[in-house]
Amino acid sequence: MKLPQMFPVFVLAGLIALSIAGPINLELSSEWELFKTAYNKIYANEEELLRRIIWERNLKHVQQHNIEADRGVHTFWLGMNEYADMTPEEFVRAMNGYRVNATKTFQCGKFMAPSHVELSDLPTTIDWRTEGYVTGVKNQGQCGSCWAFSTTGSLEGQHFKKNGKLVSLSEQNLVDCSQKEGNDGCQGGLMDQAFEYIIHNKGIDTEESYPYRAKNGACKFKKANIGATEVSCMDIEHGNETDLQLAVATVGPISVGIDASHVSFQLYKTGVYTESACSSVNLDHGVLVVGYGTESCQNYWLVKNSWGTSWGMQGYIMMAKDYNNMCGIATQASFPTV
Repeated sequence: MKLPQMFPVFVLAGLIALSIAGPINLELSSEWELFKTAYNKIYANEEELLRRIIWERNLKHVQQHNIEADRGVHTFWLGMNEYADMTPEEFVRAMNGYRVNATKTFQCGKFMAPSHVELSDLPTTIDWRTEGYVTGVKNQGQCGSCWAFSTTGSLEGQHFKKNGKLVSLSEQNLVDCSQKEGNDGCQGGLMDQAFEYIIHNKGIDTEESYPYRAKNGACKFKKANIGATEVSCMDIEHGNETDLQLAVATVGPISVGIDASHVSFQLYKTGVYTESACSSVNLDHGVLVVGYGTESCQNYWLVKNSWGTSWGMQGYIMMAKDYNNMCGIATQASFPTV
């Protein structure tokens, strides 16, 4: 797994930091080798020292956090994953591609909670994976295409709900073809703009016919390979977790934007995630809410990410629910209608 093109800047910064950071911990050398092997890490000679320093710092952070979590200070635990050799700033630049377009003119409709459904009527736990609505965890690679994965995830669920067939849809189709709607491929985008493209395009290709490449390319959409269509999309009231719960329970998986800019999110492993530094306004990552529930008396949203299965709970995270709109999970929620 190669690292981002901005590498030389980080090498320079890392070499400057060496005099401050001190020598590496030689006792961790075998663990470092296992990490490189596990995630197929390949570095240039001068880069490896920097990556090792970052990895050791992240390991120290994980260990300290988990000691505190074991004492009840935190409700979630961290773990070393394939992104543990990246700084938080570098990670956000490479992976978090949710970009709000202030000039966009297209608007989804407004979700209206069913008048006959009360919050007390809803199940206490929902997991759409068990009902066949959710494809396996995907990996966006080092391309800021999270918005595309969030989009396909919600449409895959609605297509299944209507047709009874779970079809994996093409994120690359959206990366390559939805610039006119305001998206910018690996440089970022927005789920509503991707929904707009699918509506105007009268469909989106299947993953099988238009596979993911983790980089920008020329549009290769073929009408013969359409895997799903949609007629419109719906926005949930900004910041309304009650309406988000009603939508998740009655509609299915929902696309959401969140603030995922913190090292606690980068290295999340298990438990119900809270982050005091999280913003409910400054969102930078698109994900998919596939359910909700309660663990250890704390409500959570069950969220599917697009960073592969080495991250989190096999690619999932439990984010605190009914907790002051933690990380903005209900700020920009939407879904397609088919």
